[in-house]
Amino acid sequence: MERLPMEIGRVVLSRQGRDAGRCFVVLQVVDEQFVMMADGLTRKLDHPKKKKVKHLHPKPIVVPDVAEKLSTHQLLDSDLRKALQAVGLEIDQPLCKEG
Repeated sequence: MERLPMEIGRVVLSRQGRDAGRCFVVLQVVDEQFVMMADGLTRKLDHPKKKKVKHLHPKPIVVPDVAEKLSTHQLLDSDLRKALQAVGLEIDQPLCKEG
């Protein structure tokens, strides 16, 4: 089975770490091992998560216009949240760090 390519706008599911089970949108492909990703809720655009590709499961969903809006600095956190909800992925509230 061929793995889906990592590209800007690809929806991925985190399989390892504290964010396991959460969906994110790829914002940048750093190299063949790492990507930068955000979901607009727990990980905002101004502080994206750097994660290894081997810890991610790419979904067959690509959010349109992410690359264009990102290059012109018009992409908002709300755009990412709305895009993930539009494709049927539920966005949970961030986990409380205090217990």
